[in-house]
Amino acid sequence: MKYLVGIDNGGTFSKAAIFDEEGNQISVASVPTETLTPKPGYTEKDLNELWKVNAQAVRQAIEKSEIDPSDIAGVSFSGAGKGLYMVGYDGKPSYNGIMSTDTRAWEQVEKWYRDGVNKKVYEKTFQEILAVQPVSLLAWFRDNQPEVLERTKYIFAVKDYIRYMLTGEAYSEYTDCSGGNLVNMVTKQHDRELMALYGLEDCYDKLPPLKYSAEICGYVTREASEQTLLPEGTPVAAGMFDVNACGIASGLSDEEQMCMIAGTWSINEFIGKKPVTNGTVDLNSMFCMPGYFLIEESSPTSAGNMEWFIRNLMNYEKAEIEERGGSVYDITNEWVSSIEPQDNNVIFLPFLNGSNEDALAKGTFVGLTAYHNKKHMLRAVYEGIVFSHVTHVKKLLRNRTAPKSIRLSGGAANSDVWVQIFADALQIPIDVVGDKELGAQGAAMAAGIAAGIYKDYQDAVSRTVTITKTVYPRPEYKEIYERKYAAYRAVIDGLSGAWEYFKN
Repeated sequence: MKYLVGIDNGGTFSKAAIFDEEGNQISVASVPTETLTPKPGYTEKDLNELWKVNAQAVRQAIEKSEIDPSDIAGVSFSGAGKGLYMVGYDGKPSYNGIMSTDTRAWEQVEKWYRDGVNKKVYEKTFQEILAVQPVSLLAWFRDNQPEVLERTKYIFAVKDYIRYMLTGEAYSEYTDCSGGNLVNMVTKQHDRELMALYGLEDCYDKLPPLKYSAEICGYVTREASEQTLLPEGTPVAAGMFDVNACGIASGLSDEEQMCMIAGTWSINEFIGKKPVTNGTVDLNSMFCMPGYFLIEESSPTSAGNMEWFIRNLMNYEKAEIEERGGSVYDITNEWVSSIEPQDNNVIFLPFLNGSNEDALAKGTFVGLTAYHNKKHMLRAVYEGIVFSHVTHVKKLLRNRTAPKSIRLSGGAANSDVWVQIFADALQIPIDVVGDKELGAQGAAMAAGIAAGIYKDYQDAVSRTVTITKTVYPRPEYKEIYERKYAAYRAVIDGLSGAWEYFKN
């Protein structure tokens, strides 16, 4: 039996998981990463520390698995897309890593939209420009700290940086770069003219060569082997943007399927042979399966909002139940189950980490009275997160027929009550994907293709993906949730002129 290692870097943890050839998760290690917030709107990672955390996670996963490391056939990566991770000519980070929740570049994006640059960019990339994309952040450095770009040799996504540390070789990868407005989607290459539109001509030569997700990009070095326990010479595949990894690990391998990922980000997606270029969808990128595009609607408006609620408003309950050996999620699910949707008219806008409505929008509770308590607020959080997903899904469904079901993964998929809200609000059955580290699993699938264990992604899906249950919508709740969603939209519309007051 051979084994595959998937390394996944999200917003708050770096994880490494080991899988056998049939997709069974043998072990997983998760190590928290520190987010640096030097100013409001800035979210960064110390890249030297991030590499140490990744090496620690891989080492722990191998030790926990009790496998012979020589049986590891390959390793690959999943990582949060967007953001910016730069390495200097000395081989060291030229700045902290910039995360996908950073908003410092929003004014640059507004300028591009005022000047019409976005329309010229769209002709090449089929994407809107977001403040968290590397192009926006590079423009911010050009205007505010040009010395950082002068000492930068390579521009990476987070998983490319970790791969560079593992192999010593520098490559870009299609899913991340096309999702970051760095690839001409017609020519499938980096493009000097595209970079010139952003005013970033000097950055073109800092973009490493492009590789597909399952292509080999080097081999584990001796130094990295000593730190990770991965055998020296193990083949290392390019890996992919985490929305691709979770998608392929959910079985998103044909045009009928749709999937949602409810983690820090609300990710909603399907794949097609052609991008959607009619302006109804913000993001088209290249999927990990060559020849397919990922049609995506996403925003940082999902389960990360609930983690904020728990951290700030449920400290007592969390400590009490953990003393008894339980989980705070048992309490959250019980609270939400205790209130019927029609009995709670509190609306929550899940914009604590950013918005899919307005760059300046903030997280908001509306409708609170002295009658309401934390249970009502938490029910509103669950529903507000679902409603943000619904907004995205409705945009996607303008371009295709509704699927027979939608596959759901991420933290929300572990909550039966939350999955039921998704089904009731969408009135579409929800398939829950087997509970394992899907980002790491998608990465391991790419490693398996590179190592010759799987013929292609369809073969990997057929051997590794399991649907654990399907939750069906309840027709009697259709009208209730339609009214609640209309109220959610009304609150967003009503506050549209107010966000300007909160920009500082």
